[in-house]
Amino acid sequence: MDLSCRGKVADAVLVVALLCVTAGCSDAVTMVRETETSGVVSYLFKEERGGSMGSPHRRGALKVMEKKCPSGYVVLREGEVQGFGGMSHVEGQEGEAVGRRWGMQFICK
Repeated sequence: MDLSCRGKVADAVLVVALLCVTAGCSDAVTMVRETETSGVVSYLFKEERGGSMGSPHRRGALKVMEKKCPSGYVVLREGEVQGFGGMSHVEGQEGEAVGRRWGMQFICK
């Protein structure tokens, strides 16, 4: 394998890694439940950063609903959903709620 080929492989790996990071390999916005005409989407929020309405992830959740329902949607119910556990570096705190999520149940028009 010559050097130009190795460089192309390295470039391809870098592009895939960047796409993964920018395309949302995170669970900040998640479609929790989905049918043909409805769903439940949830997103991360922090109270000290504007709460659920001020979260930058709310915009992402609205985009998910818009994509699912091009003719529009109606939010049936929304509220805080059960937090998720995570790995803690403090002994005895593994699995405790470390994040807060807001959920929106919607139906397509």
